[in-house]
Amino acid sequence: MSSRDAILARVRAAVGDAPPAPAVLRDYLPSHTPDDPAAVVDLLHENLADYRALVHRTDAAGVGPLVAGLLAARGARSVLVPDGLPPRWTAATDCERIEDTAGATAAQLDAVDSVVTGCALAIAETGTLVLDAGPGQGRRRITLVPDHHICVVRVPDQVVASVPQAVRRLDPRRPLTWISGPSATSDIELDRVEGVHGPRTLEVVLLSG
Repeated sequence: MSSRDAILARVRAAVGDAPPAPAVLRDYLPSHTPDDPAAVVDLLHENLADYRALVHRTDAAGVGPLVAGLLAARGARSVLVPDGLPPRWTAATDCERIEDTAGATAAQLDAVDSVVTGCALAIAETGTLVLDAGPGQGRRRITLVPDHHICVVRVPDQVVASVPQAVRRLDPRRPLTWISGPSATSDIELDRVEGVHGPRTLEVVLLSG
């Protein structure tokens, strides 16, 4: 008998007479927000801003000029564009476009000025963006290394009110990245430092239509 088998046998013997685990109650409210798409989007906007994300609203005709303006205001000379990102989102910018390649190193990604992505969905009650490496989102690392991230959220289709609603729509087998505002941490004296574990600046474009 291997050490592993011996340990598992002792565990089984120890819990053999234990009562069955109680059923998990899931009778909690799935959401604390009224079922009003406009109100849910407004709540998302409010909570994103509360987390120090910069929030912008536009429609299909304005998304390209808006993204170009945000990149210009940032002084970006290069922008990382993941595969599957709608071309019109970055069509108006003069920035050099950098592709999301498997061989890109952390140093190469750090040299990119900005990244533009879509998302899987956004959660209004927590002001959270969720990316799952789907089309237009790229690998997780492209949203963790560059210092400036512009994330486009289609509203209201990609917006849910609560975490339970989000979990029902997400595939747990995909690499999920949950983002609530710019990356930040605080030391014991509560001095806040941004850009430690991800982008220092997060801009969210709420795209309607």
